[in-house]
Order: sequence, then structure tokens, then C-alpha cells
Amino acid sequence: MFDLPFGSITDVPGVTVGHHQRTSRGWQTGTTAIIVESGATPGVDVRGGGPGTRETDALHPQNLIQKIHGICLTGGSAYGLAAAHGVMEWLEGRGLGFPIGQMNGSPQVVPVVPAAVIFDLGRGGSPANRPDATFGVKAADTARRSQQRWGSVGAGTGARAGGLQGGVGTASTTVRLPESDIEVTVGALAVANPNGSVIYPTIGLPWEPSGARLRRPPANERRALIAALTDHASLNLNTTIGVVATSARLDKAETSKMASVAHDGLARAVRPAHSMTDGDTIFGLAVGDIELSAVGRHVALNVILQAASDTFAAACTHAVLAASTIGLARAYSDICPSVYRSSR
Repeated sequence: MFDLPFGSITDVPGVTVGHHQRTSRGWQTGTTAIIVESGATPGVDVRGGGPGTRETDALHPQNLIQKIHGICLTGGSAYGLAAAHGVMEWLEGRGLGFPIGQMNGSPQVVPVVPAAVIFDLGRGGSPANRPDATFGVKAADTARRSQQRWGSVGAGTGARAGGLQGGVGTASTTVRLPESDIEVTVGALAVANPNGSVIYPTIGLPWEPSGARLRRPPANERRALIAALTDHASLNLNTTIGVVATSARLDKAETSKMASVAHDGLARAVRPAHSMTDGDTIFGLAVGDIELSAVGRHVALNVILQAASDTFAAACTHAVLAASTIGLARAYSDICPSVYRSSR
């Protein structure tokens, strides 16, 4: 649509992203798979009052699993957790998962696939149409480092953001660690489906522009925007979910801390956040082999944590800016087109 300074979670080496969705005959939902075939140290932080998740307990630092190969983000509310089984099957077919020994002469694995869902039931017409295992398989099968499809795709297909069409957004940054020549990449992916809004209504621009050069829309567009933001049900079963990844080598506790601080970025970009009807969940992935010095490690971690917050905020903004109208909820790009023209 237009050039934004956001980058992508796939800028973190080893991370790939794939989407699958359906948008016809009563469907408006989908699944996004984040695949790391080389494996990653996982973490998680759940902040929303109404989460729908799978395998989050396995990611706690005191528990057994130290490495995972995929995460599933999906529509369908709790029903959509079935899509994670498809990602699990896809990984099993490639021998990726927790090894459990030999069986009939062949090595066996059990892939651990953490998952989180958004509420989008019925947004395409029929609440019975929601992701199943086939969505997970197809999303994983399209995972690429060159992924260019963002906005109203995958898990963001049925998303709504405070009355606007939501979507999947992404961002990345590269930071230099203090007193060293070491550079670390941090990337984020967000599925923006919040009860709150990513847009500041009175000025018609994102709460968190994250470096995007956007001009304030004219009065007629702002009036239409305010109408869209206020003309939605008072009770929305929503959520914002996502992943933050880094090329640094972190342990599970540090990776979970990175996911935790990424929620600060969510709260900057979405207002209000973490309500009782939001299931806000962020996963962490430490993918790389960049070692942090034992001396001053906490200083280096602080730089990574700040980058996690910044990139997740930017990913939430990107999700709404990149969205396109699919169903009843209009996209920001259709309501405030002048913002996009002025950014060229």
C-alpha cells in the first residue's frame, strides 16, 4: 500500500511466517503459523482477562521443554485451537519436536506448539465456520522468510480493532548492545483484534505511529473515523495476540521477560488494553546464537527488552494500517485514504 518503516519479524534469522484464511460463503477467519525449523527458546506472558491458549504451561521456566519449533495464532475463539494440531502434524512430518526415542526403528518426536486465539466467531456470517487442523497445516506450509502478506490475512482475517477491520502486523529493529560491537535483531508480529482502539480518534492517527510519516486526515475523514470507532457493540469479545523474537541467545526466564515487556508496547499502541474481554497473549522466541556477556548482562537485556516493547507497538499499528475491508467493519485505509496519499 505504501512504504512503512516497520520491518518484519522474519528479519530475525530463522523465523518464517505463513498464513491461511477463508473469506467466502459465511467465512471470515484464518490462521497464522510462526515456524522456526532450527528451534527456539520459548517464553510467554498472558495479560488479558479472557485468554484462549494452548501449551502455555510448558513454556514456564521451571518446566521441561527448552525448545520449540512453531507457534500457532488463529481465529475461531477456543474452537480455533484445533488449528494448532495441524501445525503439530506439519512439524512431526519433518521430524521437529521433543524427542521421545525410537519407535519401530524410527526416531519419534512430539512437537510442542503453543497457540493463542482471537474471537472472530460469526464475523463472516456463520459461527460454525472456524479454523481446524487443515488451517494449521496450510499456514505452516506457506511459511516463508520472504513473507509479504500482512493486514487482513491469516489470523487477522476476521479481526476487528475498536470497530475497524483489524489484521496481522509486523515490525523489527536492530540494536547495538552497550559497550560492544554486537548487534541483535528483535522482531514482532501482532494480531490486532482489540476491544480498544489503535487510533487516537480526535486526531485520526495511530496512538503509536512508530516512525511512520502520516499527515492528520481532514475533518470529514475524522468524523467518519469517530463514527466507525464508536458504532460497535459495547461488549466485544476480542484480543490482541502475537510473538516477539530475537537473534540473541536467552534462557526461558529471559525470553518470558521479553514477552512480558512487549505487553508495554501493546498498551502504548492499543487503548485500553488487557480488559476482561481481551485475551492478550504474547509469546517470546529466542532464536539466535548471539551470546550476551555475563558481565553487564542485565544492561544488554534492557536494550533487548526496550526493542521488544517498541517493535510490538509498531506491529500493532502496522496491523491496522495494512488492513483492508473484508466484511462489515471498514478498514482505516478506506476511511482515511488521505493519510496514505500524504505518506508517499
